[in-house]
Amino acid sequence: MSLPFHGKSPSGRVLGGTFWDTAVRKASRNYGQSAVQSTISRILVGLILAALAGAGPSSANETMTPLERVASAPKGDLKNPFIDVASVAEEGHKIYMSHDCGSCHGGGGGGGMAAPLTNEVWIYGNADDTLFRLITLGTGSLSPGDAFRKQGFVRKGSENVVGPMPPFGELFKTDTEIWKIIAWIRSVNP
Repeated sequence: MSLPFHGKSPSGRVLGGTFWDTAVRKASRNYGQSAVQSTISRILVGLILAALAGAGPSSANETMTPLERVASAPKGDLKNPFIDVASVAEEGHKIYMSHDCGSCHGGGGGGGMAAPLTNEVWIYGNADDTLFRLITLGTGSLSPGDAFRKQGFVRKGSENVVGPMPPFGELFKTDTEIWKIIAWIRSVNP
């Protein structure tokens, strides 16, 4: 997987292009320029390192950071290793709550200021791969470099709440945490 990298590095070196500059400018209006550049830089460095380290196919049994997992697997190849969702659903819900996902999606997944996780509408689809990348990369103007859309994801459904999802990939130490959250989501919306 390759992501375009244009603009300025955190050290100020010019890397060229207007896409990067536009994305940073838009996000900076809401979140502050240095915070946005720092977050984008950390995500891009993580993706680059993951791509370099994962030259071969990765095993689903290997623990990686979410960004490493996204960088190492082609779109559509990510599958939740927890087939028995009930075995990890409670732990997944604890992780979900500890990362404050409930403040947007509701404590039980019923929605709020973000889309509910309990109804039949799945804005981008409900495949494991899609959910993992959505949580990791975020969507819309909050996805660094619009990485989620550039991987080919488009809205399949519609919901009353259509705001972008922030990227959480760098907040989780391992991909296992996101897989457990997805297992919990499956337990409340099979």
